[in-house]
Amino acid sequence: MTLMEIVLLVRDIASIALMATGLVFVLAGALGVLRLPDFYTRMHAAGVTDTLGAELIVFSLILQAGFTLLAAKLLLVGFLLFLTSPTATHAVANAAHRAGEKPWLSRFHPKHPRDREGEA
Repeated sequence: MTLMEIVLLVRDIASIALMATGLVFVLAGALGVLRLPDFYTRMHAAGVTDTLGAELIVFSLILQAGFTLLAAKLLLVGFLLFLTSPTATHAVANAAHRAGEKPWLSRFHPKHPRDREGEA
């Protein structure tokens, strides 16, 4: 194997690793949206994991593109995604809060400190 073939192999392996990791994060976000109980926890799962997963996938594509105009365009897409995805998540959660959406807190209600006096 020549040095160039080794470099291309390492690039491909790194690209596959980034793509697979991004896919895991996107699937975890989708699972969170399906399994979590209320709107705010679902928004958190979708916002955090989808942003990171999409960024990793874009970086994987940048590695595959090499030093080309396509890589510069992908870098710009990644930068815009980095700025807009958390902003959009915040805007949607803020709109839900202003509309009166309440978090679902019925599973865990901590005891008041005066109710804990008998415990030890």
